Amino acid sequence: MDRMEDYIITFSGIRFTPLSPDFKAVRLSDIAHSLSLLCRANGHFKSFFSVAQHCLNCAREAAARGYSRKVQLACLLHDASEAYISDVTRPVKQNMPDYIGIEKTLQDCIWRAFCISLTPEEEAQVSDVDDAMLFAEFEELMGEKVLKEKPEIKSAPDFCSKGFLAVEREFESMYGKLTAEADSL
Repeated sequence: MDRMEDYIITFSGIRFTPLSPDFKAVRLSDIAHSLSLLCRANGHFKSFFSVAQHCLNCAREAAARGYSRKVQLACLLHDASEAYISDVTRPVKQNMPDYIGIEKTLQDCIWRAFCISLTPEEEAQVSDVDDAMLFAEFEELMGEKVLKEKPEIKSAPDFCSKGFLAVEREFESMYGKLTAEADSL
């Protein structure tokens, strides 16, 4: 019998075990819902700005840079593990090797669930976009520069505070658009 401490109950009602994830239990609806309710910057921005909004901005930036639909989709889903284990701020996370391992295992499971396999070059593209959006968010929402050099941003990121249901739907819609043509991935 499962013990409550071994799993979480997701928005869709699935008993999900973050420490031994099963790719068949990953649901886009759970990811979109959870990320739309999780606040970036550990809740320290001056207004609510969700992880889902960050991911949407990342996917748009990847498109503006001319990256493949697969990289755009990876940008949309790059923080999907946070739907199951939340997030830890970068200064803390870098000192938590166990958490980093758990996050990697979970993200690899999510990549498998969505049939995403990235080359090292594509992984670097996702990471560059993520860092660029991090910089833009802190500059816009906190007036802080969190990287030494300002990265080039080719899109027009949306930093407006939005209701979670609208963001959840936008996240699912973008996923649908990016996966509409299976051959494009």
